[in-house]
Amino acid sequence: MNFILFDGAYREALLPFTYTRPVADIRIGITTIREKWEYLLRNTTTTVTEEYLSEKWPMVEAEQNIFICGSVLPTEKLVDKVKALQVGEAIYADKELLAFCAKENEEPDLEVYKTIEFTEELIIVKHTWDIFKFNEKAIKADFKIVTQDGQSQKLSQTNTIIGEHPIYIENGASVECTIFNTSKGPIYIGKNATIMEGSIIRGPFALCESSTVKMGAKIYEGTTVGPHSKVGGEIGNSVIFGYSNKGHDGYLGNSVLGEWCNLGADTNTSNLKNNYAEVRLWDYETEGFARTGEQFCGLMMGDHSKSGINTMFNTGTVVGVSANIFGGGFPRNFIPSFSWGGSASMVTYKTNKAFEVASKVMNRRNIEFSKQDQTIMEKVFELSLKWRKD
Repeated sequence: MNFILFDGAYREALLPFTYTRPVADIRIGITTIREKWEYLLRNTTTTVTEEYLSEKWPMVEAEQNIFICGSVLPTEKLVDKVKALQVGEAIYADKELLAFCAKENEEPDLEVYKTIEFTEELIIVKHTWDIFKFNEKAIKADFKIVTQDGQSQKLSQTNTIIGEHPIYIENGASVECTIFNTSKGPIYIGKNATIMEGSIIRGPFALCESSTVKMGAKIYEGTTVGPHSKVGGEIGNSVIFGYSNKGHDGYLGNSVLGEWCNLGADTNTSNLKNNYAEVRLWDYETEGFARTGEQFCGLMMGDHSKSGINTMFNTGTVVGVSANIFGGGFPRNFIPSFSWGGSASMVTYKTNKAFEVASKVMNRRNIEFSKQDQTIMEKVFELSLKWRKD
């Protein structure tokens, strides 16, 4: 059977992260949603997404295809039901479409499909804040899957462990003089990752391949540091997709950073309003600020965005793709893609300059800023034009 992940009803609500990737390529827990499905399906997947993303993430159809909502985190029971789908059948969970089976080139009329109800608990990523909100659960679920067929390295005796949950260390990782508290959940340390001396880490926590925790870092439960990233300072319940740096002191809490982001030294995010009120976040669909139902919510930063030293982000700030923020004071809590400036003023970050920086940053990791990447960024520039004032 051929498996295809589709963006589903929540793509707009997951901007700015879905400006530059399909929904299924959001990281939550240890792996991306796609990686979770592919591991449990024991199969590869392709994607139905926006046209401008389709060259990089093409869809491949076969005679029969199972389409799966990219917002849904798989469980073994759900995967069993998905693999058993026949043409003309669809799986729902409380009216949420999870998956359906259709023939090649068919326009499915889901209203006449046979409905299969799924009643087990699921995590469905519907909003940007769901990424950090459900991250603890996702780390725990991923930990069982990612570690079940492997053997952890032994932890050096220079480290201190509190708690009963396991710590799993992949080959090539270096971990010295760190305090681990696993009372609330497990800790995963990826291949060739480094945790420098003096760090204090509480699980559930995931440090992915070739990433670094710098000296004296303080990291609280529910945090994921994606591959090829560097973190330092204080971090709580946050998700960093990968290839991003928060390498210095400063606080990041209840936040999500995309790829190729960099937070300058002493960048701080507020994750709690002074009056303890519910946090509102910019909503790209309504072009207004939406209720989150959350008391704690920090920074949502899209791919390739940066902050200068001593930048302060107010509670519930949304930064688009390829923005460059710097200067004193609090910038406004919605910063459109390709913005340049801070609290005093914002101008458009010209694409030729943005692409030059992106190419340099990616080349440092031996990754090409490709023509596909440039085309995607040009489309994001166009889509975000209406929110920039100059």
